[in-house]
This record gives sequence, structure tokens and C-alpha cells, in this order.
Amino acid sequence: MQRDEKQTASLTPQEALIYTMVAVAASDRAISEKELARINSMVVQLPVFRDIDSAWLSREAQDCGRILARPEGMMKVVRMIVDALPVPLRETAYALAAEVAASDLAIKDGERDFLSLLAEGLQLDDLVRAALDRAAAVRHRQI
Repeated sequence: MQRDEKQTASLTPQEALIYTMVAVAASDRAISEKELARINSMVVQLPVFRDIDSAWLSREAQDCGRILARPEGMMKVVRMIVDALPVPLRETAYALAAEVAASDLAIKDGERDFLSLLAEGLQLDDLVRAALDRAAAVRHRQI
């Protein structure tokens, strides 16, 4: 599949989860080293990403970045994510996004905006969203 075709094609659930993490990291216009490290560690550790190699992850991240760079790119990415995810993976997607946003210890306005768009698109309950946000923040707390 050509790179330009990816921008109109549907995503697999795994690709949608990658797009979710990349989009939240990029939403403040800069992806930090901590965010990249968190994305990589989750891809290595989580069962949903079994058999994924780093070359695939890199390609998907670049494809997502190309879409995000276009006008209305963030909205397009959210629509692609929502369309690709079965209901059982919707909370997972939000949890991964919240985890990446919390990983650099300061959730920025752009990240908050993306998380709101994502939660709305995924039709997440406000209490579920609050719990996922809180859990991610607590895991990244420093003393």
C-alpha cells in the first residue's frame, strides 16, 4: 500500500492504538523522549502488540505524523481511530493515550484537547475517562 493510500484507508485496531499514542504525543507540537520511551515500552509489553517489530512501529508513527500535519489532521486521525476500534478496545485506546500524556509529568493543553476529542469520539463515560486519567497520572508521579 502506498503511503498516500494509508491516509484514506481504514486502520487495523493495532494501527489505531499506535495512532492514538502518536497523536497525543504530537498534540503539543513536540514529542518528548519520555513520550517516545513510553510508547516503545507499551508496544513491547502489551499483549495487543505481540509480534510487532520496531520498523512497523516507526512506519505507523510516520504515517500518522503525515496525516496530523495536514489541515484538520487531528480530527481525521480521531475519526480513523474511532472507525478502526472495536468497542472492547476503546477504553484501551484512551488509557494508552492518557499514559503517554502523563509520561513527561506535565499534561499540556494540546494533550488535554486531544484527550477530550478522543473521549468524545470513543463515546467514553466521564467517570471512566476520569479514572483512566487519574490512574495514568498516579503511575507517573514522582517524589
